[in-house]
Amino acid sequence: MKGIVIAGPTGVGKTDLSIKLAKLCDADVISADSAQIYKGMDIGTAKITPEEMQGVKHYMIDILEPVRKYSVGEFQKDVDSILEKKEKENRNIILAGGTGLYINSIVKGLSKLPEADYNLRNRYLNIDGEELYKKLSEVDREAAHEIHPNNRKRVERALEVFQLTGEKFSILSKKNIKNNNYDFLKIALERDRAHLYERINMRVDIMVNQGLEREVKFLYEKYGDILRKINIIGYSEFIDYFNGKSTYEEAIENIKKNSRRYAKRQFTWFKNDHSYIWYDLDKVAEEEIIEDIRKKFISGKIL
Repeated sequence: MKGIVIAGPTGVGKTDLSIKLAKLCDADVISADSAQIYKGMDIGTAKITPEEMQGVKHYMIDILEPVRKYSVGEFQKDVDSILEKKEKENRNIILAGGTGLYINSIVKGLSKLPEADYNLRNRYLNIDGEELYKKLSEVDREAAHEIHPNNRKRVERALEVFQLTGEKFSILSKKNIKNNNYDFLKIALERDRAHLYERINMRVDIMVNQGLEREVKFLYEKYGDILRKINIIGYSEFIDYFNGKSTYEEAIENIKKNSRRYAKRQFTWFKNDHSYIWYDLDKVAEEEIIEDIRKKFISGKIL
């Protein structure tokens, strides 16, 4: 079976292109976004609406209450289950999103790592990032070298694996097992960096106008501090504002800044994977990109 990956940084235009491509290729879409899995987090994650789906079936959206983190292993298991059903239906699939670990778990597979230990992760919450990274450097220098110190989630996971297995994450994580029969054409989208940041800033302004503060306040009152622990951009910053740690204006500026930083990390992640075919939406018309992808997909050009 064949599939297409549409990856790239936040705000680049993945959603719009994936819908148009899905209609042309008669495909269903599976979201690979670690924030859009949560119910109620609609405005702050720029979650696609039923109207925007235009009749295209979407999966892995609104599957979990925002009460805990959702592991890559859980994502792989759930998506592979979907792919097994779609293979029987002879359906094409588009995997669209910006969470590189999610995408890799499906396209490349995952190593047999232990499931998340939430007791351990709760203990990590009380340790600052610098100390966590130092601990990782002491037990797994290779992993520390490969993981950016600011990527707290990855640092936590690498430490967790070592503490649960006694083996290095840098070794275990490279022993991947793929559990689906789909071959994927891997596409990544980009724009001029200044233009991308401008789009991100504008999107945050739109979110604020749509009622992001109200959405976060409702969820925070419903779920409490656990919402902060999930640590999703757009929600954490407003929670800090509610708790007097920043002004309203600072909260909005922090959302923009953290979104731009996240986009930069995403760009670096996908650029380091040389199996992606890149398209610059600032240099080539979207229609041309879609047609070129369609031709590659039909001809079976899988990298």
